[in-house]
Amino acid sequence: MLNLDLTGAEILGRAGLHRDGLSFADGVIVDAPVGRAVDLSGYLVLPGIVDVHGDGFERHLAPRRGAMKDMAEGLIAVEAELAANGITTATLAQFISWEGGVRGLEFAEEVFSHLRDVAPKMVTDLRGQLRFETYQLELYDELPAKMDEWGLRYIVFNDHLPHDRLKEGRQPRRLVSQALKARRSPENHLALMQSLESYADEVPSALDWLCGQLGQRGIAMGSHDDATAPQRAAWAKRGVNVAEFPETLEAAEAAKEGGGIVVMGSPNVVRGGSHNLNVSAVDLIAMGYCDALASDYHYPSARRAALMLWQNGMLDLAGAWSLVSAGPAAVLGLSDRGTLEAGKRADMVVLDRDSLRVAATLVQGRVSYMSGDIAARFMG
Repeated sequence: MLNLDLTGAEILGRAGLHRDGLSFADGVIVDAPVGRAVDLSGYLVLPGIVDVHGDGFERHLAPRRGAMKDMAEGLIAVEAELAANGITTATLAQFISWEGGVRGLEFAEEVFSHLRDVAPKMVTDLRGQLRFETYQLELYDELPAKMDEWGLRYIVFNDHLPHDRLKEGRQPRRLVSQALKARRSPENHLALMQSLESYADEVPSALDWLCGQLGQRGIAMGSHDDATAPQRAAWAKRGVNVAEFPETLEAAEAAKEGGGIVVMGSPNVVRGGSHNLNVSAVDLIAMGYCDALASDYHYPSARRAALMLWQNGMLDLAGAWSLVSAGPAAVLGLSDRGTLEAGKRADMVVLDRDSLRVAATLVQGRVSYMSGDIAARFMG
C-alpha cells in the first residue's frame, strides 16, 4: 500500500478541478502531506469509477464452450479489464433465469461462489448483483438464504417472458436460438415459457413477500426496464428503490417523483441513444432524471460517457464524473468512496490530460493498473 503526495496534477474535487495536491496514507485520503511526492503534471486525477451494473465479464467467464476450465482465472482477467478502464468498484450483474445456459441457476451458483471466494484477494472491489427473473416462483423460499450464502447485497428484478405472444398463442421471437443456448428443444423451451406464464396471477403477491424478506436484510433492490408509471409505482410500494434502465420518460419521471434512483447505461450515452430504441440516457440526464451511469455491457463506456458529457458542455466535469463515481456509490450505499476527500478511500483513476486515456488506477492506495510513462514517476 502506497503513502504518497500527488502534486502537479489537476485533481477533481466537488467544486471542480484544482491543483492543491492530494495525499493518501494506509489506503485513505488525508488532509496533510505524508512525505514522498509524485509529480503528476500533465495528468488528471479523478475519483475511481464505481460500476453499479456490468455484465461485460461474461466474455471472460463463459467464452467458447469448454474454453474456461477455471472460473477463478476468468475473474482475474475480468479485474484486469476493469482496472484498465478506471473502475475501482465493480458490480458483476449475473442472471438467475428460466432462460438457462449462462443465465441459469447452475452457472450463477458457480459465478457467485467463485466471486465470494476470489474477490477478497483482488485489488479491485468486486461485488455481485443478482438479476432475478420474477416468474421463478419455485426459487422464492430459498432466495433470501442464498443471497446471504453468496454474500450478495443487491438484487434487480427482471421479466423477460414474451407475455403478449404467449397469451395470443404466437411463437416467441428467437425461440430456436434461445432454446439451443439453454440446451433444450424448442418444444420444451416453449412449454416452459407457457408454464411460467400460467403463474401471472400469483407473481405480484409472491413479490410482495420476497421484497419484504430482502428489505429486512437491508439488501438494495432494483427493477429493470420499467416502461410505465404504474409499474414503477408497484415496485416502489415494495421498497424497490432503484430503477435500472427505464425504457420510457414516463417511467423515469415516475421514479424520480417517487424518490427513487434512476440508473442508465453508459453505452446509451456513447451511442447517442438506446440500441433498443428506448428513451435516451442523454435526454434523461438533461432533464435531471438520471442519478448514475453503469457500464452495462461495455466497461470502457463508463469513462467515455462521463467525458463526452463534459466535453460537449452538457455538464461540468464534476457533474459528469459524479454519474460514474459518487452517484453509483450512493446506489450501493457506499459512503466511503465516490469523491476525493479526506477520510474517503484512496480510490482514483489517473488520466493523461491530452488523450484522456487511463494511465493508472489505484484502489485504497494500491495500484490495480498502470501503463506507460507514468510508471517511472511513481517509481521515482
